Amino acid sequence: MNTQSIQLEDRLVEFAALVLELSADLPDTLACKHISKQIVRSGTAAAPNYAEARGAESRADFVHKLGIVLKELNETSVWLRILLKNVAEKKEKISAILAENTELGRIIAASIKTTKAGPRSQEAFK
Repeated sequence: MNTQSIQLEDRLVEFAALVLELSADLPDTLACKHISKQIVRSGTAAAPNYAEARGAESRADFVHKLGIVLKELNETSVWLRILLKNVAEKKEKISAILAENTELGRIIAASIKTTKAGPRSQEAFK
């Protein structure tokens, strides 16, 4: 297994832990409960979906599974941006998680683009 992919998976796991922490820290309102459930679902889905991508059976399967990771990160980003507008007391924490979400999304998008570009290397499948 390649070190970069292990580090990215670890980052996605850490991101999921941050999302869970934030979720537990949100105010006890109907709106926050709803958003909390949504970010727990989408924010924790990226890591296991990335693990699935690392075990892809083909380049097309790898790209498809990375696409799922990116979709989950995109959804999480929207929920975090909604929270930013509605939970002022957690703004700093939400902003930090949103920044990491954005960075992870860029990494995944670049991986998709690179993989689609051609047979540069088969390292992603090791």
